[in-house]
Amino acid sequence: MPVDPGPEDIKRYVEEDDGGPVVMLNMLKYKTDGGRESYGEYGAKVMAFLEGVGGEVLYASETSTALVAPDGWDWDSVMLIRYPSRSKFLEMVMDPEYQAITHLRTEGLDEAILQATTPLM
Repeated sequence: MPVDPGPEDIKRYVEEDDGGPVVMLNMLKYKTDGGRESYGEYGAKVMAFLEGVGGEVLYASETSTALVAPDGWDWDSVMLIRYPSRSKFLEMVMDPEYQAITHLRTEGLDEAILQATTPLM
């Protein structure tokens, strides 16, 4: 399972833009040898970029007991990150200074889900 979006993923993300805010669901499984530490370093460094585009962490936690889930559904952490728009998210991830820290995220993760969500109401 890839941990970073590819060009086709980004293209679809842009095509589905409704212009409104977006909350990104992050489900993370860390690599067993130093993954949590690498991702933690990324998390500390990404905060300035997140704030720079008007984003905010709505919720972040370690996971616990799965009551209903497929076999192998054993994520380590879950986060909800709000951005004012999809374009602001892209502005952040395309920033060359941000690109210089993404290796920490990639090196720290064994698996990931990064999914855009939109409000129901």
